[in-house]
Amino acid sequence: MSIGDALGLFAAMAALAAMPSASVALVVTRAAAAGLAHGIAVAVGIVLGDLLFVGVALLGLTALAEAMGGLFTLIKLLGGLYLVWLGASMLLPRAGRSDLGAAPVSRRGLLGSVFAGLLLTLGDVKAVLFYASLFPLFVDVGQIALADVLLLIVITAVGVGGVKLLYALSARRLAAIALRDSRLGRIAKRGAGGLLLGMGGYVISTA
Repeated sequence: MSIGDALGLFAAMAALAAMPSASVALVVTRAAAAGLAHGIAVAVGIVLGDLLFVGVALLGLTALAEAMGGLFTLIKLLGGLYLVWLGASMLLPRAGRSDLGAAPVSRRGLLGSVFAGLLLTLGDVKAVLFYASLFPLFVDVGQIALADVLLLIVITAVGVGGVKLLYALSARRLAAIALRDSRLGRIAKRGAGGLLLGMGGYVISTA
């Protein structure tokens, strides 16, 4: 794998990760509403999903999405329903808490955020199309070496995870500002909830 191919793949992955999408909405809202740790956990789940796609592409099984059939649709539906549930939970009033703030960080909660990111990525049509069509333009699967595999893992982790981490950090800073203004916090929370509801509805409608 040449340096040019590696840089091209990194740029393509970073650009795809930066595009407004359901995964970006999930990272932003989890970081803003539940804390930076949850935003990072979602990003980890997204990276794991992308690494699974990398493994599938390297094994020459780029048609796996078609073979999955109904299972792929089910994964998309579950991801969409999770987004709807998160959005609804942010819009419904809770006694004593109407603003954005960091929820207590628990191991179980973080694992849930990781799983949410993983599930959403596995049902992402853009990711499937990228690894099925564009990925082979940068990687010669027939001549892949161990060093190339390790490089692909680093490129995926930094290119995808780095972009999502930037989204999480930005969202947390905005949440800190909102915490100092209760009215702004309520508006931000409702906006984030509405965004998740819309994204979830879109994912379900395209499943």
